[in-house]
Amino acid sequence: MPVRASAIIVAAGRGQRLGSTIAKAFVALGGEPILFYSMRSLAAVPEVTELVVTLPEGDDYRRAAREIASRAAMNKPLKLVEGGGERQDSVRIGLALTCAESEVVAVHDAARPFATAHLFRLCIDTAALSGGAIAAIAVADTLKQVEHGMIVATRGRAGLYQAQTPQAFRRDLLVRAHEMAAANRIAATDDAELVERIGGRVAIVEGSSRNIKITTKSDLEVADVFVAKGESAR
Repeated sequence: MPVRASAIIVAAGRGQRLGSTIAKAFVALGGEPILFYSMRSLAAVPEVTELVVTLPEGDDYRRAAREIASRAAMNKPLKLVEGGGERQDSVRIGLALTCAESEVVAVHDAARPFATAHLFRLCIDTAALSGGAIAAIAVADTLKQVEHGMIVATRGRAGLYQAQTPQAFRRDLLVRAHEMAAANRIAATDDAELVERIGGRVAIVEGSSRNIKITTKSDLEVADVFVAKGESAR
């Protein structure tokens, strides 16, 4: 029987480092807002039965998100909600709106526009079996530990991975992880860390170097090249 999944796109970030007057997810990339590309990919994932998008404050963003969803052929139920002050807050808010009947919840950053439907499906299907799964790539660079501007150690990179999104988890596991974090005021850099803290097992799904996160103007320039060439993460 197919897995039933909900998806959350975190699109509430302001993206000050882009130097834009509008929120990052709504900055133009190849003629469409950055948010468009994640919506288009998720529209092609049959396991996803609903989409929750966390947004910056303002009715203009809600209207824009609905228009983007229409262009992205998003024919699934769409729930829009104002996000929180931090990414973790936004995920918790979005999670509360997901259907309790969903077995798996996939969480994705709108700032990673090149995650494909195939990558979402891999994460969702793997999470259904193992409890959690994240897209990640092996660390390729030499790692240096630095203190006060000076190298104090060189660390081996074997077995180290760079986490990406999408990340997917059994819904009950992700809910418990966020409840624990809120109760104990624990902040984490991604959802996988919270799930790990409650003993959840999280598998690695091979990501892609093209699954970049747009943070700076330079990242946006690289992303524009990818769009022009029709490239994606997988």
